[in-house]
Amino acid sequence: MALPKSFQDLVNNLTILPGVGEKTAERYVYSLYERDTQEIENLSNSLIEFKKNIRNCTTCGCLSDSDICEICSDNTRDKTTICIVEDSKSVFSIEKTKKYNGYYHVLNGLISPIEGINPEDLNISTLISRITDAVKEIIIALNPSIEGEVTSLYIQKILEKYNVKVSRLSYGIPMGSDIEYLDPIMISKAWDDRKVIS
Repeated sequence: MALPKSFQDLVNNLTILPGVGEKTAERYVYSLYERDTQEIENLSNSLIEFKKNIRNCTTCGCLSDSDICEICSDNTRDKTTICIVEDSKSVFSIEKTKKYNGYYHVLNGLISPIEGINPEDLNISTLISRITDAVKEIIIALNPSIEGEVTSLYIQKILEKYNVKVSRLSYGIPMGSDIEYLDPIMISKAWDDRKVIS
């Protein structure tokens, strides 16, 4: 017996989300069926409001409810540092650590010729306009992938003509992982970033 059309339509729409296959979508639909109409309306309204209101900050490129995000409009942050990240998820992850109090610059992607993503497709030109005499350090915090390496090297090359310190996050072996399961890039980075302990 085929699923009811409205059930199947909702399953199909939920599978546009990453990591949601047909079985997971079906579980979500059954769960939604158990909810009352008000909860479903709240969810629906939240999705619509999110799509209408969310945008990229015109300064750093991070997701925001306004033209200038909360971080860029915070004058108490350290004006001497800018941390370059791939996407807004990285900003929110770093913010949770409470280790960094400077500003961010979101590239919204990484250079990947195979996928047709070139430097001009990224939010790099606005980065250059943000480098003033007040900025003393640019921190590159990109993922340790081939695309991350290519993008990091490209940015380092651009920043050579500016009087600014360029640093990168240290990439090591994650706690609890086995070396045999790590990719060669991760092992190579951990090797290069090893610390003297005695």
